[in-house]
Amino acid sequence: MKLILASTSRYRRELLSRLRIPFEVVSPEVDETPLANETPSATALRLSVLKAQAVAAQFPEALIIGSDQVLMLDSEQLGKPGNYENAFAQLKKMQGKAMVFHTALTLLNSKTGRAQTRDVPTVVHIRKLTDAQIEAYLKKEQPYDCAGSAKSESLGIALMERMDSPDPTALIGLPLMTLTEMLMNEGVDVLK
Repeated sequence: MKLILASTSRYRRELLSRLRIPFEVVSPEVDETPLANETPSATALRLSVLKAQAVAAQFPEALIIGSDQVLMLDSEQLGKPGNYENAFAQLKKMQGKAMVFHTALTLLNSKTGRAQTRDVPTVVHIRKLTDAQIEAYLKKEQPYDCAGSAKSESLGIALMERMDSPDPTALIGLPLMTLTEMLMNEGVDVLK
């Protein structure tokens, strides 16, 4: 069966390539607006399913990967900053605090209709930072397309004091340990 990544994220594409199995990338057309009174976990799970389902009609006999990530700081959902000013404000607000990244994963077998879903939460504690440190980081990394304004796989790791997660790749956007288990449930052994 074909393996399809329903995502436009270059980070997810790079992560999936680590498993060294062939896959195609297809952009899902999904409205990512959270629903009223929806928890962050529920939002991420719903969107991961919707992304996989949006691509399923094009591939009736495929395993389709959908993933979504929602960041919660206190009671606020934070998205991708988009620019320097928003990133600075996010990091200023986050410094010295803990936040939760909810990374949801769906593996949909479009032939059988079976969908495996899971939320893989990651708690990240950000160090206390000076304005000069935040500014220096943003000038070096420019992480404007990352929720939380920091790339843990790069220099952003220096902003972090601690990280708690059952799957370290979840923070980057695609929990590979969880995906490997889901693929095995569908008879795909990535080590063969």
